[in-house]
Amino acid sequence: MMAAREIMTKDVVSISGSATVAEAVALMKEKGLRALIVDRRNEDDPYGMVTETDIVYKVAAHGHDPKEMRVYQIMTKPCIVVTPELGVEYVARLFANTKIRRAPVVQGRLLGVISISDIIRKSDFVEKPKKDFYGNDAYMDNPEVLQQREYDV
Repeated sequence: MMAAREIMTKDVVSISGSATVAEAVALMKEKGLRALIVDRRNEDDPYGMVTETDIVYKVAAHGHDPKEMRVYQIMTKPCIVVTPELGVEYVARLFANTKIRRAPVVQGRLLGVISISDIIRKSDFVEKPKKDFYGNDAYMDNPEVLQQREYDV
């Protein structure tokens, strides 16, 4: 199974929690991103994240001035993080269970970001599924399963 470190995006763009939402929007537009990692204030502080959804739902939808609002007012903090060794299948399950689309990859420090796009574009779950549609072991992982299934017909 592939690990988060193998498919994560290593070029992370972050922003200060004290930046304005307008600055966050400008940075997201410039870099073509849907989310930014919010810098920690110190080593013990958890990472935060601000997403395009946060901006639309918490600022635009209420008519707030993005030049006056600060990122820390709308960000998610602490955000769910994953370790670089976590298997991609478990990352996908975590995302499904928590309804998130991306998470920082952290091991002492920020190493990258993993997203549902990374899972789709870079992982090998299509080529190497663990189970078939019915929940049986995948044929390529266990040839005996294929032989057993032939006799089931």
